[in-house]
Amino acid sequence: MKQWQVLKTIFPEVIAENFEFVNYVESSDRLDYWLDERGYMSREDYKKGTVREHGFTEERVIQDFPIRGKAVYLHVRRRKWRDTEDGSIFTYNYELTEEGSRLTPEFVAFLKEED
Repeated sequence: MKQWQVLKTIFPEVIAENFEFVNYVESSDRLDYWLDERGYMSREDYKKGTVREHGFTEERVIQDFPIRGKAVYLHVRRRKWRDTEDGSIFTYNYELTEEGSRLTPEFVAFLKEED
C-alpha cells in the first residue's frame, strides 16, 4: 500500500492529496504528525515558467479527530513559491482549518453535531 493511500484513510482529503508525511511521534495521550506540502505548482504557474520553490512557511499545528483515544496534532509546513519575474513570494491556499480555530473543518462539523 502506498503512503498516500494510508494518509487518505486517516487524514482529511486536502491533507492527503497535497502534503507528504515527514515524521510522527506517539506518546501515551497524543499522536503528532509532521506534514510538508508537496512541490506541486498550479498548471498556470507551471506554464508561466518563472515560478520556483522557495522553502517552507513556519510550522502550523492543527488538531484533528482523535485516533484510538489519542489526541491528533498535525504539524503542517506550507511550501513557499517565488515568481522570478516580479520577485513575489506566495503560497497556495487550502482549507486546512475552520475559520477562527486550529481545528480541521471536519472535526469542527463533528463537534457541532454533538451539541
